[in-house]
Amino acid sequence: MDSPNLIRRIADNSSALRKSEAKVASYVLAHANDVIKMRIVDLAANSGVSEPTVIRFCRAMGFDGFLSLKLQLAQQLGLGDVYTQFSVDDKDTVEDLRNKVFDTTVGSLLTVRDELDPAVLETAINTICNANRVEFYGFGASGSVAADAQHKFFRLQLSTAAYTDPHIQHMSAISLNSNDVVVAISQSGQTRALLQSVSLAIEAGATVIGLAPKNTPLSEQCSIPIHVNVEEDHQVFAPVSSRIAHLVVIDVLATGVARHRKPLLKEHLKRLHKSQKALRITGSS
Repeated sequence: MDSPNLIRRIADNSSALRKSEAKVASYVLAHANDVIKMRIVDLAANSGVSEPTVIRFCRAMGFDGFLSLKLQLAQQLGLGDVYTQFSVDDKDTVEDLRNKVFDTTVGSLLTVRDELDPAVLETAINTICNANRVEFYGFGASGSVAADAQHKFFRLQLSTAAYTDPHIQHMSAISLNSNDVVVAISQSGQTRALLQSVSLAIEAGATVIGLAPKNTPLSEQCSIPIHVNVEEDHQVFAPVSSRIAHLVVIDVLATGVARHRKPLLKEHLKRLHKSQKALRITGSS
């Protein structure tokens, strides 16, 4: 399924375009804010192509013409709903860094939001609700997401665990059964040890929910794939937006499970809040 986010769609499909149409794609990606103010003749001239080529590019992106493409592009720009790559220059000030990190993260989250399939999320929520045990697997930055998830679902009176060591994951995976669920979290979807743990869990009969990019080994191997597509420059910077995107998806699942279990949780959450309050300094919230 093509992304509903136009910028993402153009980036994903650029390699399949004709050479002349790819020129238009490259220009739009690099000058999105300028393109919404252009006439078709301007875009053609700046891209170094003919006007019919611009029309063919628009149709390849699913639009009947240049105006339709501009309207959706303008809408996304107005909402801040534009996927952008995290990029830092040596000359950037701290203010520049602040803006780039926040803008990139917000844009990435909105893109992930629009690409998530509500039906898949609902299936995942129902599966977790009916599980005897839920285990969260992840390594590195995904390991911290797994730990956060375990904390959130533990509060919902589910039997949960989070494992970030491959040996413990393997031992745990083979002890599962058809009533158990594994939530495997990966920013790359290609971590060998995680794939081995998932394979063992599936062999044991467990249902595996995967948070990973589309068309990766993990998303293709798991029972319920939740596609979280965030591209980042892993050679230079720590994965910022992808980790936050995974945390937000976990929040969506936890909120869905909490809604299902609300009648069972009301008194429990009251007692939990009271016990936590007793640990705080008087007057603190």
